[in-house]
Amino acid sequence: MSAPFLTAAFYKFVDLPDFESRKAPLLALCQQHNVKGLILLAREGINSTIAGAAEDVHAVLAFLRSDPLLADLPHKESWSHKAPFHRMKVRLKKEIVTLNVPGISPTQMAGTYVKPQDWNALISDPDVVVVDTRNDYEVEIGTFAHAINPHIRTFAELPAWVQQSEPLAHTTAQGKKPKVAMFCTGGIRCEKSTAYMRAQGYDEVYHLEGGILKYLETVPPEQSLWQGECFVFDERVSVGHGLVPGSHALCRACRQPLEDGAMESPLYEAGVSCPRCHAHTSEAQKNGARERQRQWELAKARQRTHIGDAA
Repeated sequence: MSAPFLTAAFYKFVDLPDFESRKAPLLALCQQHNVKGLILLAREGINSTIAGAAEDVHAVLAFLRSDPLLADLPHKESWSHKAPFHRMKVRLKKEIVTLNVPGISPTQMAGTYVKPQDWNALISDPDVVVVDTRNDYEVEIGTFAHAINPHIRTFAELPAWVQQSEPLAHTTAQGKKPKVAMFCTGGIRCEKSTAYMRAQGYDEVYHLEGGILKYLETVPPEQSLWQGECFVFDERVSVGHGLVPGSHALCRACRQPLEDGAMESPLYEAGVSCPRCHAHTSEAQKNGARERQRQWELAKARQRTHIGDAA
């Protein structure tokens, strides 16, 4: 039996002065086609992952591409037997990926794209500083060999790390800033981070075209420099080579992958907390989570979808 759910991930940095007025018709179209997921709209562009029946997902993509500003909107596809999302949201944001640095424009300043098949040669160069721009819990379950982990909790913390990074402070014999290669899950964070690096005076900045997901999709495992699995923000939790669903489970309280041995910890409670987030929620919040978990388990027992399922 073929997998019935198509997931499409897409983004584009493009000036959308009317982004606010796009929300209602886009949400209505997705609901009409029973497409679920999340679409972010901002003046700087669009960022989304949606899922549903193939013809419905393609109808939404066709609607978006009917706009000349989004006519060349690229997307990535994957398939699953389980619905990745259970609700549809369209949100208006200041940025489609938050860096909190004014004046950074990926459409004008982004670094040089490197195709997945050329990535190994670049990051194997000892003169290249390779930086994983993702959050620490993402890096924890997989990254490229010899990549630097900035140990950031959010993408907005990356600029502060860049300013104090020792590897990035080194200069070449010619007094130039080092070459930098950056990567992220699907490419969107790297477009912004490389634009930021160029604004900081780094002339040779590269990023992985299509992100880790495109690399895992196209580079054979025997040639791969990827180690571990890649965290994804849906019900698959993580994927490996060929985008095959991985082995990791999710804490439904903090939406982060469970660490090894987390389920054996006294701080773990299904749907309520894990060792990573237990100390960061109040007892009232935990009680609310317990009630959501109870309702979810009742709905599952009755073979019904619960509105509190992961979005």
